[in-house]
Amino acid sequence: MTRDRTPMSLSLPLILTIDIGTSSTRAILYDAKAQQVEEMVAQRSCQMTTTPDGGAVFDAAELVDGVVAVVDELLERAGELAGEIGAVAVDTLVGNVLGVDEQGQPVTPLFTYADTRNANATQALRTALGAAGAQAAHDRTGCLIHTSYLPSRFRWLAEEQPQWFQAARRWVSIGELFYFQLFGAWRVSYSVASWTGLLNRRDLAWDAEWLTLLPVTAEQLSPLGDLSTPCQGLQGEWAKRWPALAEIPWLLPIGDGAAANIGSGCDAPDRIALTMGTTGAMRVVVGPELKEVPAGLWLYRVDAPRALLGGATTEGGNVFAWLKTLLQLPHGDALEKALSASKPAAHGLTLLPFVAGERAPGWREDARAAITGLSLHTQPIDILQAGLEAIAYRFALIYQRILPQLPSDVAHEIIAGGGGLLSSPAWLQIMADVLGRPLHTLAEKEGTSRGLALLALEQLGVIPRPAALPPALGTTYLPDGERHALHQEALARQVELYGRLLDG
Repeated sequence: MTRDRTPMSLSLPLILTIDIGTSSTRAILYDAKAQQVEEMVAQRSCQMTTTPDGGAVFDAAELVDGVVAVVDELLERAGELAGEIGAVAVDTLVGNVLGVDEQGQPVTPLFTYADTRNANATQALRTALGAAGAQAAHDRTGCLIHTSYLPSRFRWLAEEQPQWFQAARRWVSIGELFYFQLFGAWRVSYSVASWTGLLNRRDLAWDAEWLTLLPVTAEQLSPLGDLSTPCQGLQGEWAKRWPALAEIPWLLPIGDGAAANIGSGCDAPDRIALTMGTTGAMRVVVGPELKEVPAGLWLYRVDAPRALLGGATTEGGNVFAWLKTLLQLPHGDALEKALSASKPAAHGLTLLPFVAGERAPGWREDARAAITGLSLHTQPIDILQAGLEAIAYRFALIYQRILPQLPSDVAHEIIAGGGGLLSSPAWLQIMADVLGRPLHTLAEKEGTSRGLALLALEQLGVIPRPAALPPALGTTYLPDGERHALHQEALARQVELYGRLLDG
C-alpha cells in the first residue's frame, strides 16, 4: 500500500538533497523529521575515467548534466510537493578541481583525489619544505602534503600539463561550477575548501604561505562562505525550469564525508563515525579551536563552528572483495561462520593491506601490500581473516590518535556505517574486538543525504542541531577482552612490519 504523500500527511518543510558522488548522483526528498519521502528518489550513474599512469578524472560537463537530470526527475515526481520544499542542500565528492575560462567553461578534466599523477610533485614539495615546513603546513591547513590535495596538484599541472594550466583562469570544484551556472557567482564553502589543503584553519581564509609557494593566486580561487550564508535567486533560465526552487535557500555544497558524519548522528565529540564502503574513514566532530592536528590525521570542516577530525584509508570493502575473489572463497553464511569461529591472529600471519597505497596515518602512497608468516599450513580463510584484521588495525591506529583530542569528561560511542562493513557481522565483531569498544551499527540507508537534510533543517531553524533527530541504529557488537588483548599483540607486529618495510 502506498503512503499518502499529500502535504497534509508530511512534516514540513521538505528538503531537497543532492549527493554528487564518485559512482552516482542522487536527489532525495526529506521531510522535516529527516525521513525520506516515499518514492522521492532520483539517481544517475556516473563513470570516473582512469588511466594506467594514475589518472582519475570526470568530464565536468557530463557530471553537471547528471545533477540537472536528477533534479528534473525528482521535481517531476514530486508534483505539488515541490511547492513545499524549503531548502536545497548539496554535497560532493571532495578533493576535486578543474580549471575554467573567463566565462566559467571547463578547460580541463575534473581531477579527483584519486588521481596520483602528481606523485612526483608531491614528493618534491615534501623535500623542498622539509619536515619542519611540512609540519607547519599540516598545522595551518589540517592537511598533509599528499597527492589528494591541491598544492602538489597545482605544481604538477604547471610543470607537466602547461596547456591546461595556462588555459585556466580560475580553479574550482564541481559544486562551485554547478552553483555558478545556477546563480552567476563563484562561492565555495569552508567545508569543501578545507579538503583542498589550502584553507588556513585558524582564520578561514586561503592560506597565504601556501600561495607564495604555488603558481596560483587567491583571485583564481572562489570567495569563501558558510552554510549560514546560502545562495538564493536562480538565474533566468533556471528559475523558469525549477520555479519551486527559484527563491528558496540553496546551502553551499559541503564535503561528502562531513555530510555522512552528520547523517550518522555524529555532530559532537560524544560520537565517532566509522564508515567503511569501498574505502574507509573514522571521523569525529570537534571544536575548531583544536590546538594542534595529531600527526597522520586531517582536520576538515563541516562549517565554521564545527571541525572534522579523523583519517581515511584506501583499504576497506575493496580489499575484502579482492581477497574473496583472489582466494576463490565462498560467499555468504559459510564464510561468515568460518570467520566467526576463528581465534584472533591464530593464523600466525602479519599483513599490510595497502593494495592501493596508504593514506592515514602514514600517508605513504608508495606503500604496497605485504604478508609474512605464510607456511604450508596456511589456508585461504587464514589470509582473508588476516586481511580483515589488518584493516581493523589501521583503524585502531587512527582511533588511538583521535582519543587524546576528545573531552576526558565526555563518554563517547562509535557508530559504524557503510556497506563494506555492515555486510559482514564477523568483520563487525573483529572491529569491536580490535578497538575494544562497543560498535553500534547504523540502520539508516542513506546517511550522507540524511546528513544534508539535517543541516538544512538546522539552518532553517526547524531543529536546534542535527542530533535532535538521531538516526536509527541496529545491532550493537560488544568487544571481548581476551580477543582485544590478542589483537593488541598482532597490531604491534603489524606496526613492527610497517617500520621494517617502509621506515627502514
